[in-house]
Amino acid sequence: MSQHDPLNAQSALPKTACCSSTDCHTPAVAPVVIIKTSDVHTHADACCSSEAISGKETNAETAIVPVDARSVRYRIDNMDCPTEERLIRNKLEVMSGIKRLDFNLLDRELTVYHQLDDEGVIAKALQAIDMAPKLLLTGVASTPVAPSLDGKKKILLAVSGVTAIGAEVLAWQIGQDTSWPVMVMAAASIVSTGLPILKKGWIALSNLTLNIYFLMSLAVAGAVVIGKWPEAAMVIFLFAVAEAIEALSLERARNAIKALTALAPDTAEVQQGDMWQEVPVAQVALNSRIRVRTGARVPLDARVDSGRAALNQAPITGESLPVDKQIGDALYAGSIVTDGVVEAIVTATASESTLARIAAAIQNAQSQRAPTQRFVDQFAHYYTPAVVVLAAAVAIFGPLLMGGTWSAWLYEALVLLVIACPCALVISTPITVVSGLAAAAKHGILIKGGVHLEGGRLLKVVALDKTGTLTQGKPILTDTIAVADMAIEEALLIAASLDGNSTHPVAKAVVLGWKERQSNVKSQSVEDFAVLNGRGVKGTINGQPWHLGNHRLVEELGLCSRTLEAQLAALENVGKTAIILCSATRPIAIFAVADTIRPESLQAVAALKALGIEPVMLTGDNPATARFIAEQLDIQDARGNLLPEDKQATIAELNTRYGAVGMVGDGVNDAPALARADIGFAMGAAGTATALETADVAIMDDDPRKIADFIMLSQRTAGILKQNIVLALGIKAVFLVLALSGQATLWMAVFADMGASLLVVFNGLRLLRARQSK
Repeated sequence: MSQHDPLNAQSALPKTACCSSTDCHTPAVAPVVIIKTSDVHTHADACCSSEAISGKETNAETAIVPVDARSVRYRIDNMDCPTEERLIRNKLEVMSGIKRLDFNLLDRELTVYHQLDDEGVIAKALQAIDMAPKLLLTGVASTPVAPSLDGKKKILLAVSGVTAIGAEVLAWQIGQDTSWPVMVMAAASIVSTGLPILKKGWIALSNLTLNIYFLMSLAVAGAVVIGKWPEAAMVIFLFAVAEAIEALSLERARNAIKALTALAPDTAEVQQGDMWQEVPVAQVALNSRIRVRTGARVPLDARVDSGRAALNQAPITGESLPVDKQIGDALYAGSIVTDGVVEAIVTATASESTLARIAAAIQNAQSQRAPTQRFVDQFAHYYTPAVVVLAAAVAIFGPLLMGGTWSAWLYEALVLLVIACPCALVISTPITVVSGLAAAAKHGILIKGGVHLEGGRLLKVVALDKTGTLTQGKPILTDTIAVADMAIEEALLIAASLDGNSTHPVAKAVVLGWKERQSNVKSQSVEDFAVLNGRGVKGTINGQPWHLGNHRLVEELGLCSRTLEAQLAALENVGKTAIILCSATRPIAIFAVADTIRPESLQAVAALKALGIEPVMLTGDNPATARFIAEQLDIQDARGNLLPEDKQATIAELNTRYGAVGMVGDGVNDAPALARADIGFAMGAAGTATALETADVAIMDDDPRKIADFIMLSQRTAGILKQNIVLALGIKAVFLVLALSGQATLWMAVFADMGASLLVVFNGLRLLRARQSK
């Protein structure tokens, strides 16, 4: 596995196909672009579309933006509900030159990709539907979202409730719904909280959009027309309460996300000349020297230059115990120094820190709708119009076919209108998914979208890369064996000189072993150095060509012999990785390195088996070493001698044999296999930008037990999603029957919808309390 170094952060876009992260000894450099079809979604219109609540949408119709398109970003303070997202889409998508709309309801932001000469028409269109857009400048951070329920709204809501209840009480005492005291009280309730709702209903009608505001406005107007003033007031009040609950649930989800990313302090203690000064983190440049004391949070990603300290990295990696840091170790912004003082050199600006990358990843994760969300949107697309048509049929044909007064049947139709909008159903899925994403990130598991959060429960087999995942990934040089007449010290110097150009763990072990044995000797200059993907390296030293690599390389060079085979087998059978130094004509020396199994790996494998998931170990190392490690971990299926393309083919074979496959690697060297898997996991992602951006699920530390934690969270999330769907649809079904039988009232229907919203929202928010297994 590659070293996790923030200084070596790579590009976010291309996934890099390299040699096995495990044991091929040769990190390759050939980039490949991999598109996962699971990341492309379709869009379904709905009364209360759920994709907006979970962030900006990416779908097959809108994913491609012309290269000459420009973007403009707005803060939409009046975008409080997914309903507004649909209204904005209906207004803007029909405009010529609009190419894509990205919504982020948590931050109330809209990004418009367009080819318009005048951007002003976008703002005018948004103003026409009362969205109050505010232009956000590129590169300038937006201001925090204002609370959804301020003091004025709370007072008006209280007034509306008191007057609505008062109207009901007066109507019951007087015995008439149309007496002037009752109408005055009801009108006061409607005016207190209903005017914004009625205004939105009129805007929806004028834009031919069928949404909850139109339905509620129609229900209230109809109730007033037939003289049901107290119920009209109660409908408005209860709907306003439901809106407030929805807004507060969004705010709680928003705060949960912000709490994960707003951990770094605003200032850093920076050395300027002979003085230490407090400087805003945004102004601290790369390579600046900072100081962090006991009890303080690390302000920026940095590398320790002097001092020692124990740090709590739980906010970043989810590790429960403090981690000791010394010279050369990485510090992550947001970590807390529990003991000691360190001075460190800044390795990333505030906007490029690990914490900032996590924030960006969580933000992007909200753009992917889970399968359940897409199902709900599709359901709502047909459900709402169907119930509206049913309500119209009841109002028109009820008195004609069943008898009774027109006002009585109109009342039943109004009840059906209230039942028509599936807001409780639609809001439940994104709230649950966002809560799951936040709970996972809190424990150091970064999930790149709801589709992966929900898909984890479907995994039948998990393929685990050996080096750095199941083992420590820090092998040491254990054996140096001469197989020719060259002194082993000279052979080791040549090998270390070649491997000095590689970052692979095996290469580093050889270089470190040479330094320990020959600390006073300088390495030799290497010319014509080249990486032999999956095999080793080659280069020229003092005019003589050399190859250094694994068993496969020696076979390709035609330099194998029975004696060499026996020596290699002896090392491999005890779990060691052997590499061979070869001249142009014969093998010169064998070097063996060994890795140690992580103490958590046995528990990780056992946890996967307890979940009914088959663990499979993949490695570029020799089959004997693979078997040796697998036996210690109780893994029955271990496969060795795998090149990157072999791992990719293995994932395909496992998929055919078992079903859904997870692949655990480093996010860089295992890119082809990670992309081929249904879910790709990157280990130790805290220090690797590429891992954060290429994996479907990034494990921020190196604890393989979190693979099982993720799967259990996925199972729990799926269970809550199903519970919410049953609750919402069950309550709708009950009141549909009551409405058709004449037993339901308007305020009862609204109260039931509010109750359903409360149940599903609070049920979804339970995921925020998800605990990590030990």
